[in-house]
Amino acid sequence: MSNDPLFIVVGLACALVLVILLVGIGGFAKGGGFNRRHANRVMRYRIAAQALAVTLIVVFVVVRRMH
Repeated sequence: MSNDPLFIVVGLACALVLVILLVGIGGFAKGGGFNRRHANRVMRYRIAAQALAVTLIVVFVVVRRMH
C-alpha cells in the first residue's frame, strides 16, 4: 500500500494540513501583527487543505474497495 501513488498523495495532503495548522497555532500563540494580518487567511487555507485531504481519502477508499 505504501507504494500506491494515491496513498502517497493522501499522506502529503495530510502533512500539508498539519503544517498549515501549526503555522496558524504559532501565529495565534505569538500574536502581534502577523496574527492580525494573516489569521483569517491561514484559517481559510487550512479549511481548503482539509477539504482536499478528506476528498482524497474518500477517493482512496473507493478505489481500494473496487480492487
